[in-house]
Order: sequence, then structure tokens, then C-alpha cells
Amino acid sequence: MDALSDVLRVIRMKGGVFLQAQFTAPWCVSSEVGPEDCRALLNGADHLVLYHYVVEGSLKAQMAAGGDVVEIGPGQVFMLPHNDRHLLGSDTRLPPVSTSGLIKAAPEGGLWEIRHGGGGRQTRIVCGFLGCDRMKGNPLIDALPPMLTFDTQQESIAAWIRGSLEFAANELSVLRAGSATVLARLSELLFVEALRRYVDGLAPEQTGWLAGLRDPAVSRALSLLHRRVADPWTVDDLARQVGLSRSALADRFTRMIGEPPMHYLARWRLQVAAHDLRHTDAPLAHIARGVGYESETAFNRAFKREFGTPPATWRRSRP
Repeated sequence: MDALSDVLRVIRMKGGVFLQAQFTAPWCVSSEVGPEDCRALLNGADHLVLYHYVVEGSLKAQMAAGGDVVEIGPGQVFMLPHNDRHLLGSDTRLPPVSTSGLIKAAPEGGLWEIRHGGGGRQTRIVCGFLGCDRMKGNPLIDALPPMLTFDTQQESIAAWIRGSLEFAANELSVLRAGSATVLARLSELLFVEALRRYVDGLAPEQTGWLAGLRDPAVSRALSLLHRRVADPWTVDDLARQVGLSRSALADRFTRMIGEPPMHYLARWRLQVAAHDLRHTDAPLAHIARGVGYESETAFNRAFKREFGTPPATWRRSRP
């Protein structure tokens, strides 16, 4: 299993589409959706990744804390990995209206809806989300920027993305049997494709976990550590597998990822253990062995150091 797929498995993403909106110029809204707003669909997830897909018209987007204004046109996606409060509008300099006071349930009990604006040029968007477990120190969530955008109209974008998003927009108008499942899977695929395109567009000098996926040696090392998390790895063993000297791998991995390979492995083992504690009934000793600890005592000590409580206590506190 490659490192990105393994991290996505552990954070347990669950997607969905929850809102369709129609705005007319002039308009500006302020939005931030909390896990509690989609709790019935999230199955215990505690973090949201939000996205907006422009079906018709255009809008301007900006983080509420400031920063550049981004123009989003038809067929483009605006994604918020950290679910930060943000502004959308025909002009983000207008006084924003909170979306919490605009959202209404569809008459037939379907998706939430927003209809808002001054009656001018129309913009239609579809809003979706991915819920996930946000555990301390997860390398993917920590590496993501506040905003991701990509254009499904570009020739480099696979035709299946454009077709799927158009299909989603049509599904929203009729909500046939099984629509919720189809749209959930689409949200998950959309997020993965956004990640892949973000990695492809990173500058050559960029460092960090996502940039490491593009470096052949570091990516190979990450894949080995994720695929064989319980193995008794040493830097020498890993270097031989990757085809570098011990010092070359250690220097390259540390410069790119921000910590030495064995430190990374130790933290990832505890991420996997936390996932298993939360989502399985496996005994602590079994989980400890599964992530490479020879004794339950050593596992308990390491887990408490990372998460602040012993694993048994942590498990009982999880919803």
C-alpha cells in the first residue's frame, strides 16, 4: 500500500453532499460548517473538509482571516482542508451574511438549500464535505494548505471528474434511490484527485509530507514504512531497500519530511494504533503487536506520551 492510501485509510474519510445554493448578484456570505451540522452523515468523524463546486456562474472566494481573493468559475472546485471560516460572493468586500441564517431544508426533505442575493447575475454551487478522524500528528491533515482549487475544465483533468460532477449536479435535482451513496463516493474521489494535483503542482524546492510523495527515494521509504509498519526497521535496513546510503537517506528524509525516518515511524505506529483502538474491539496486546511493539507496557508508555492518556482510557473516551 502506498503512503497516501494508508493515511487515507487511517483517517477514515466519509464523503457526502449536503447543500445546493443559488445566489444572485450582489451577494456575499460567510461560511463555516461544523461536524455537528452534518453529524447524522458523519458516523463519528470529528473533522470536516469542505468543498464547493460551481455549476453555473462564478464567485469570488477568500479566507475570512484575510489573504488573496480567488475567482472560481463554472466547473471549478474550491476546497477547504481545515474547514476555516471563509467568504464567498460576487464581491467579498460586501458585508457578509452568515450562511447559518440562510440554510433551509428542501421541501421534500432532501438536501439543504440556499437562495440569496440581489436579483442580478446567477451563480449555482453544490457544497459537499468529507468527514474524517483528526488525530494529533496526522501527517496528511497537518500538511494540507488552507485552500485547494482546481479546474475540471482543463485538458489535463480526467474526463471522469467533469462527468461525475455534472452527474452529481443532476442527481441533486431528483435525489433518486442511492443518490446519497453515489455522491458520498464522488466526494471521496474528488478529494483524492485534488490532493494528487496539488502534489503535482508543488514547486521543486517545496518540502513537507506531500512533497515527499514526489521524491522517489522518500516516497519509496514512506511506502515501505506504511506497508510494513510492524517490522523492526532500522535506518540501515530502510536505506538498503531504497538504494541509498544510510546517511543519504537520513538526510534526505529529514530535510523533506521534517523528522528522521525512525521518529516518523514511531509516530505513525501510534496513529495506526489509535485508529484500531477507536474502530475495533481488538485487545491492547494485539494492537501493540500489530504496530511493532514487543510489549504492552512499552506501547502504553509511548501512547500516553503521544496522546496524553493511556490507550485504554483513550479508547473509552472516544465516541
